[in-house]
Amino acid sequence: MIRRRARVRSELKNTAYEIFIGVLSVLSIVNLVFVFAFHSDGALQLILSMMNALFSLIFLGDFIYRMATSTSAARYFFRGFGWADLLASLPFPHLKVLRVFRLLRVVRLMRDLGPRTIWHTLVHDRANSTLMTLLLLGVLVLQFGSLSILAVEGRADGANITTASDALWYTIVTISTVGYGDQFPVTDSGRLIGALIIVVGVGIFGTFTGYLANLFLGPGEGADAVSGDASTPEPEASDASAGVAAGATSGAVAAGAAHTARSHGAEVDAPEASADLREQLTAMLAQSQQTTDQLRALLARTADDEGRDR
Repeated sequence: MIRRRARVRSELKNTAYEIFIGVLSVLSIVNLVFVFAFHSDGALQLILSMMNALFSLIFLGDFIYRMATSTSAARYFFRGFGWADLLASLPFPHLKVLRVFRLLRVVRLMRDLGPRTIWHTLVHDRANSTLMTLLLLGVLVLQFGSLSILAVEGRADGANITTASDALWYTIVTISTVGYGDQFPVTDSGRLIGALIIVVGVGIFGTFTGYLANLFLGPGEGADAVSGDASTPEPEASDASAGVAAGATSGAVAAGAAHTARSHGAEVDAPEASADLREQLTAMLAQSQQTTDQLRALLARTADDEGRDR
């Protein structure tokens, strides 16, 4: 059971990322229906064409990412519907229906993981979850904001947002909080839509800026490792330092054992832990005891040497 869960999770790049791709797949399929249902509406066709071009770029990048990070590129391409991902990302309208295979793969993987594991991952991986949510929100606002502002302002008296390109430009500029002022709503409904776009844009770029700052300026794992090495006591430490060192070593091993148990506990309960896990924990505890004994012997010899020098 544990190995099956691990195999499923290895296929899943990131839970938040997979949900993001799945929602975009649904939206792209809905857009294809709109394209054929409202083929006579030129403004709607332009907005949907721009969105489909954006989706094609995102899905092409997703295909390249999966090919580069997959444990078996051939397995992903032939058995994981990679060929469908590639064809669906090409700029050919009739091939975009193949995006349903991407959606089916995401649904299957999510079902295998289960809602509890998905929720646990999203809660504990807040950075990626927030980033994917904001990107998805930006895509949704770009499409439906453009459609809404065009529907409200397109035929209003004195309006300057009268075409699909005007609506797209106004939405992009408003989301980015640049606000050139060359396009602006003149109706109350349009101003309300614009205010909502501004609020969403501020949240998106504010959070995205914080994410990038934390990514590039936050402490890395290497710094923690160096800090941990620097705190290692020298052999000439006192008996109090020896107790601290021994306790720290035991605590570190116990923490590692607890972390291993918790990571396995997401799939199975403690009473059902495998024999390999128990052996691993036993070996870690034995190593901890051996390290503690060596430290005590070393400190005892140091104390004897100091007594003879005196």
